[in-house]
Formats: sequence, C-alpha cells, structure tokens
Amino acid sequence: MASANSRNAGKNKGKNTSGFKAEARRARIAEQRRAERARERRNRIMTIAASTAILAGLVGGGWYLIDAANDKEQAKAAPVAGEKTWSKLSRNHVDKKVDYPMTPPAGGNHSPVWQNCNGNVYTRPIQNENAVHSMEHGAVWVTYNDKAADADVKALAAKVAKTPYTLMSPDLGQVSPITLTAWGHQLNVTKQSDPRVAQFLDKYVQGAQTPEPGAACTGGTSA
Repeated sequence: MASANSRNAGKNKGKNTSGFKAEARRARIAEQRRAERARERRNRIMTIAASTAILAGLVGGGWYLIDAANDKEQAKAAPVAGEKTWSKLSRNHVDKKVDYPMTPPAGGNHSPVWQNCNGNVYTRPIQNENAVHSMEHGAVWVTYNDKAADADVKALAAKVAKTPYTLMSPDLGQVSPITLTAWGHQLNVTKQSDPRVAQFLDKYVQGAQTPEPGAACTGGTSA
C-alpha cells in the first residue's frame, strides 16, 4: 500500500513539475510578445516623429526658398538707386547722325546695324547710333571717360568680357567717370566697385525694358 502511494506521489510531483515548466514557458512567451509590441510601438512613434521633423524641414525650407525668390524678384523690380529713366523713346532706323538728348544716349532713333555686344570691349569710341541699336536688343553699354581710374577700366573690361549682351567703350563727352546705360535707363558712378554696377547689369542685361528681347548681339558691326 505504501509503495502504491509513493508511486502516485511521484507521478503527481512529475505532473506538477511539468505544469510549472509549461506555465513558466507561457509566461516567458507572453512577456516576449509584450516586449515586441512595446518595441513596435516605440518604432512607430520614432518613425512618425522623424517623418514629421523631415516634413517640417521641407516645408520650412520650401517657404524659405519661396521667400528668397520673392525677395530677389522684388529687388529686380525696384529701380537702381540714382538711375535716370526715359520713356516713349522712338525706335526708327535712320541712316544719319542723331542728336540725342542725353550723353551717352539711352535710346531713340538709331542705325539699322547694331554694334556687336557679346561681351565686346572697344578701346576707341563707337558710333552712338550703332550702340543704341544694341541696347534695343537688350544690351547694357558701359562707357568711361579720362577721369576713370585705369584699375577700374580694367576691372570693368574683365566683367564685360564675361557677360553676353554687354559692350564697353570710351566716351570722352560724358560727365561721369563711369556710366552704365540700358534702353531708357542710365546710371553714373565714380568707381567700378560701386555695388550698383552689379545691380544695374543684373537688372537690365536682357531686362524687362528690352524692346527686342533675344535679338542678336553678334553679326553687326565691330568698327
């Protein structure tokens, strides 16, 4: 009898031990699943946060670029400080000298042949009537007299040589040491380092004032 009870106790002990092990295994599995779900939640939160930050950066950067572009357009729309302007300038082709009301001329009747203006630098005076035709095509004409410093003349020549739709020549009849002229617009400066020089070129080379935008700056005269 005692032997039978011992056997039953051993069996029950084995069952209890197996039950405890199974319960412990289920508990470990449940804990692992909870940990996995927690990791997934953290990953989702981190992904959403990162995506939000990236989107905010893109939106902010986009607005910055838009604002910068608007600022640049507004700057180009504004006149250059100190410039003179003329409107309703005639555009007839003539084969004679023209008496222009400003020096250098900023528009008006002109020669049928334009002065080459693909960054051309002339060391002698050129015909006003040819240069005016170049400005009708959107060129900026840079002129200087004997009051301009040699260093300024060299620096301007280098700038013009690298800029299509510009031309440069001496004009001893002008008052200012350096003058920049586009169709209907003119700026006088004393030094090439004046920041308005770059502003004028940026605004008026093939600018909105151009009567014939895109017309040729080569194939004319280089005399």
